[in-house]
Amino acid sequence: MSFFSVSLGKLVRRVSRLRGGGSALPGLVVEKIDPGFMRRTLTTLPHGVAVVSGTNGKTTTTKMVVELLESQGLKVFTNRTGSNFTRGVAAALLGEVDWRGRLDADVAVLELDEAHAVHFVNSVPPRYCLLLNVLRDQLDRFGEIDKTAQLLQHIAAKTTGTVVLNREDPRVARIADTLTGQDVRYFGLDDSLLGTFPNDDDMRAAPGSPAPAGLSEKPAADVVLRTVGADSAEFEYDGGRVTTGMKLRGVYNIFNAAAALTLARSICGGAAADTDHETLLQALSQVAPAFGRGESLTVEDQPLDLVLVKNPSGFRLGLKSFPAGGYATMIAINDNYADGRDMSWLWDVEFESLRDGGVDRVTGSRAYDMALRLQYDEVAVGAVEPDIAAALAAFIREGQGRPKRIFCTYTAMLAIRRELSKITTVEVVS
Repeated sequence: MSFFSVSLGKLVRRVSRLRGGGSALPGLVVEKIDPGFMRRTLTTLPHGVAVVSGTNGKTTTTKMVVELLESQGLKVFTNRTGSNFTRGVAAALLGEVDWRGRLDADVAVLELDEAHAVHFVNSVPPRYCLLLNVLRDQLDRFGEIDKTAQLLQHIAAKTTGTVVLNREDPRVARIADTLTGQDVRYFGLDDSLLGTFPNDDDMRAAPGSPAPAGLSEKPAADVVLRTVGADSAEFEYDGGRVTTGMKLRGVYNIFNAAAALTLARSICGGAAADTDHETLLQALSQVAPAFGRGESLTVEDQPLDLVLVKNPSGFRLGLKSFPAGGYATMIAINDNYADGRDMSWLWDVEFESLRDGGVDRVTGSRAYDMALRLQYDEVAVGAVEPDIAAALAAFIREGQGRPKRIFCTYTAMLAIRRELSKITTVEVVS
């Protein structure tokens, strides 16, 4: 079955790429005809499988972990398209295995959607997992926030080795109380940064509200983010502090760097002598944003930044990390399945920071909802155009000579990248 399923999957992959899309379709095909394909392929890796999950930051964090491990000489398999359903992993595997289904890698680091991760770990128990956060996101898919926490708890329970948890997110931190036998490690923040990276309860708590139940006592963290600079960060681990430059843009990515360091150190053996910490930090300083997550392209000799937004926390931190001053701004909001169909979360974001410059264009299938939301915050909108291709062309044409910034949901970001690839260099992710 392996030779037949791999051959068919590779054929579907080649055809879908020739047609310009469908990155997960080959994975869906091979899942149907050979359900044991992923387990058979991944369980033979020397360092096993590491799963990265949580509401925000999975793609960039996974990219960081991969590059950190590669700096230590490990061969890493990952689903770098950001297609984080199980079929996306299967599709990525088809691009890497030989015709017999063998994978040349030491470890797999996989970004997985919270719900699909549950199905994956039931089939392929990971040796490591990294659980980033629990925020209100796509409630039409996941239900209430505590349901999302239960999904992450299941991932941790199925992990056979090390579980890395966000110490500052009470719903993630208290997963530790449910575990038996796993090695639990934490990444965390300096107290001075807690207000910069609020958890879900912090964002919604009224003055005087009781603190949510977390761990009874704050545990020591393997890696702590101490300070954040304009293009640098200071981390503490192994009893010392280190400062490194950062190419990553957006404050939200810097906290995820602490998470990535914790997982990479766990896989490499922590403070073991075979971990080259200088090389590890050098690799971290060179990590560029994942596609669409603060990615900067060049259009007509001006930078154009793509900022993925998919829930209140992500949009708030995006506005904070990429201020609108001096930029032409467009917002693209879709409500396809991968975005989440319920767009009511837009009303939980404050858009006052966009008042001075306004928003040049609003686009996407929910363009008019976004325009209405901006109107309530007294943000001027230049034009509303639901068709993304038309809106992008007008945005570029009318914004000549100015740097540009586009805040976009996931499928809107994919559509924008496709259009931009016709006029500028866009990294192909396959």
